[in-house]
Amino acid sequence: MAAPGDAQPNTSSTQYNLLLVAIVQRVKVYFLDEDGKWDDRGTGLVSLDYVERSEELGLYVVDEDDHETLLVHRISTDDIYRKQEDTIISWREPEGSTELALSFQETAGCSHIWNHICTMQRNLHFSSLNSKSFFLPVLNTELRELPDVDISNLPQILEIVTESGIKDQMRLAGLMLKDVKFFDNLMNVFEMCEDLEKLDCLHMMFNIVKGIISLNSHQILEKILGDSLIMKVIGSLEYDPGAPQSLHYRNDVTAHVVFKEAIPIKNPMVLSKIHQTYRIGYLKDVILSRVVDDATATSLDSIINANKAAIVTLLKDDSNFFQELFARLRSPSTSVESKSDLVHFLHEFCSLSKSLEMELKLRLFKELIDEGIFDVIGEVLQLPDTQPVLTGADILLIFLTADPKLLRSYLVKPETPLLGLLVKGLMEDFGVKMLEIFRILLASSALSAGAQGGNIMDIFCEKHIPELVNFITTSCPEKPGDTSESTSGRVSSLLNICELLCFCVQQDPSRTTFLLQNVTEKVLFLTRRKEKSIVAAAVRFFRTLLSVLDENVQSYVVKKNLLKPIIDVFVAGGNHDDLLISSILALFEHIRKAKATVLLKYVVDTFWDQLAPFEHRSSIQALKNEQCIESLGPKSNTDPVDMRENSDGEKSAFDSSTQKEEANPDNSNGEAASSSPLRSERVLDYEDDEDDDEDNKTPQQKQTEDSVKGREKRCRCREDEREECKKKPKLCSTIEGNKNSTERVGGEAKEPENARSSEDNNNNSLDEKKES
Repeated sequence: MAAPGDAQPNTSSTQYNLLLVAIVQRVKVYFLDEDGKWDDRGTGLVSLDYVERSEELGLYVVDEDDHETLLVHRISTDDIYRKQEDTIISWREPEGSTELALSFQETAGCSHIWNHICTMQRNLHFSSLNSKSFFLPVLNTELRELPDVDISNLPQILEIVTESGIKDQMRLAGLMLKDVKFFDNLMNVFEMCEDLEKLDCLHMMFNIVKGIISLNSHQILEKILGDSLIMKVIGSLEYDPGAPQSLHYRNDVTAHVVFKEAIPIKNPMVLSKIHQTYRIGYLKDVILSRVVDDATATSLDSIINANKAAIVTLLKDDSNFFQELFARLRSPSTSVESKSDLVHFLHEFCSLSKSLEMELKLRLFKELIDEGIFDVIGEVLQLPDTQPVLTGADILLIFLTADPKLLRSYLVKPETPLLGLLVKGLMEDFGVKMLEIFRILLASSALSAGAQGGNIMDIFCEKHIPELVNFITTSCPEKPGDTSESTSGRVSSLLNICELLCFCVQQDPSRTTFLLQNVTEKVLFLTRRKEKSIVAAAVRFFRTLLSVLDENVQSYVVKKNLLKPIIDVFVAGGNHDDLLISSILALFEHIRKAKATVLLKYVVDTFWDQLAPFEHRSSIQALKNEQCIESLGPKSNTDPVDMRENSDGEKSAFDSSTQKEEANPDNSNGEAASSSPLRSERVLDYEDDEDDDEDNKTPQQKQTEDSVKGREKRCRCREDEREECKKKPKLCSTIEGNKNSTERVGGEAKEPENARSSEDNNNNSLDEKKES
């Protein structure tokens, strides 16, 4: 790339230089108008340069189309600049109070300009504080040309390069670019020093080249990193005076790196860009990793991205190239090794497209789809070699990341086998990669309002979930603990399938697929496996299914007795504290906190005998208490204060009252209540003081009246409040008996000594709540 012919700051040279950094420094210029709205003044290319006919530094923005100047701004030492959201720099002009903003296309470009503005401000500020110039005298206005490049002048060149201030660095870069032979001569001197084995001179060359790179001039980097000079530049950086041993960068770049062409590239410009991109990456990541600053690293990245964009564009425009590529991939005569290389090249090409703007990227991907890239990926997924299959999956992820509709519109076609191949990969050794694909594909479909979104989910649920469920059933033993070879292994695949099924449940709020196709029962077969991670995955799936506890789901669980295998697992290991038991306890907590009445009753009524030995666990105890509370009456008749009292102190508040009534020796029907919560709905009978018409009443009437009178007997409300108290079944209804509430001595019930005081305290607390 040719250098500007004149280094003096003027409008034309500035415009020419800006064209060299168009890719990285593209911005929109905004002015704040009188109405407080941002006015778009155009899109252009920004750079830092000397203001014309001045020694001051400024920002230049030149229109990207007609090269007209959109903005010239002198850098101010005042604190007027603000960086917003990583891509915007705004300020208020000291003269005229105009609000301006630059919106950068890329974060790297914004950071690059921002860092230079901050550096310029510091230098300008320090310069104004000193009576003499902040910069070295030799590098001030007296520096009009560089010394001749030869071995004797290396110390002077080193001083100029390494000790210049920011203002003189830009002038120095201009002088280097003005001398079109400067860098060629410098590299010739390096080769001469190397031939003469002048180690001191080679150490100086290292520092000179490092300093030139640190000037962070895009034009200089383009020149010294070109094909003719880059290997010499890399060679000069082998002579680091601080390195403990000899370095061999050139040998690493040439001898240890092989450029493999999966398909011949005939365009020399493309080949040049490919080699240069690799070498610059090696320079940044290996050679200069310890010494390069953020601004220079950003500039090197910008060159790499520009090269990638150029490679993609040049190859895309060559229609014959891709026709030949896809023809080789489809050909049955192409060996597996060659196909693997071709797929790897295709992946590299798609990865390079990330450097393109979104509009250009989507246009490129659509052209690749028209060429048949998805058909080719379908064939690649059937190769016996693992690596090309994983690479093909990576290509699909690149398309999904850009726009999921591109792949979804292809998968809904009835004749394509690609979706089935992805499901097959999920059941094999590629589960993690396929799981990632399905997550993006199905999540995008759920959020899409178009018909394609619904179709892809319907196709997957109808055709492929049964495949996954069948894979689960064949991977599980008929009985828990069976470790036969036919059902061993497949751990990773089973975990990924469970993860995907959980994800699908979340995308299907109605749970229809998972209720009608008996998916849940078959997933719970995994509780028979010996691997705790798989059993925990099955529990997690069931917990996900219950995230929406509607009546259909609860009734289905009870009808199919789906909790039985989970309860069996808990009973077998409930005394351990591990991830599996924790996940089951979390499931119980979810059921309890969700107030799932049907499931609570089902769990306690059906499994309490198995769970009772683990009542010392708070989750199990809370499960029983919750069921007892649920059985006392409808929540709608209970005020919030009473509900809180019951949930926190139900047992302590009323057990003493129950103890009192059960211990009454005059109670004709008194008997110790069962300690089992399965009988918590049973009505306790109390003695009736009014028995005039006792013989004329039916058993049902007697039971009802006995219950009412029992509540009145236990209630300490005033007479005029008792009618209102009767309407509160939560407080005055029966509760579970406590097998420890009475002691039998000689066949008679003996009331504990603390029962009366407990009853008095609790009833008094209730009276206080009622009066308040």
